[in-house]
Amino acid sequence: MSLHRLESADDPRVSDYTRLTDTSLRRLREPAEGMYIAESSKVLRRAIEAGHVPRSFFLADKWLPDLQDVLDAFPDVPAYVGSPAVLEAITGFHLHRGALAAMHRPAPLELGPVLAAARRVAVLEDIVDHTNIGAIFRSAAALGVDAVLVSPQCADPLYRRAIRVSMGTVFQVPWLRLRDWPGALTDLRQAGFTTAALALEEDSLTLQELGAQRHDRLALVLGTEGDGLSRSTLAEVDLTVRIPMQGGVDSLNVAAASAVAFWECRVF
Repeated sequence: MSLHRLESADDPRVSDYTRLTDTSLRRLREPAEGMYIAESSKVLRRAIEAGHVPRSFFLADKWLPDLQDVLDAFPDVPAYVGSPAVLEAITGFHLHRGALAAMHRPAPLELGPVLAAARRVAVLEDIVDHTNIGAIFRSAAALGVDAVLVSPQCADPLYRRAIRVSMGTVFQVPWLRLRDWPGALTDLRQAGFTTAALALEEDSLTLQELGAQRHDRLALVLGTEGDGLSRSTLAEVDLTVRIPMQGGVDSLNVAAASAVAFWECRVF
């Protein structure tokens, strides 16, 4: 075990963990540097079980016994240990979920092989809230969605809040960032998918009607919080679908809507 004790918040060896609460900075920095942060011992264990490789660990002394087996499995990966005060000064928040780990990002997946192995796909257009991203992945894993595709401007599924909310299912469900959007809808159609957008259009099917059609391959397209899907995307999909509402409510939070749609259109 390569254990290193931290005495100062200015230690340059732990630059991966600085300013973790600065969302704008981390969204730019982490993908560019090929890394992400796994927060909590449970999440980092799930990342490792999925084959992801740590570049360092970051924890307080009291968490060493709990993670001894993980640290022993990576004897050449540095483990930085410090007092709660020093760790908080570095990250910007109190670590109460155990350890952090800076992880190497896995190589991006390619669209063709992902679609070839899928029957149900979720497509996320420009969703910006990491909590929603994490919740969608958790529902996708639970309700039989085979892959998640995210638009170029969509929030990062490997941002630490998204990972935490997903309970690590972002490591379980294959996902990739699309290069061409909404052009990728053509790729989905050519792969045999019916593309169905959740939107309040005059000719929208109800979700029950869509589910009753029992499409063999179906891609459910979900839009950003507030504005929903763009008109260019709605012009390209095969059909639109709505969830019937009561009580004067016209829509659900996108994460809640995704769970309802995944369940209604399940193939298991």
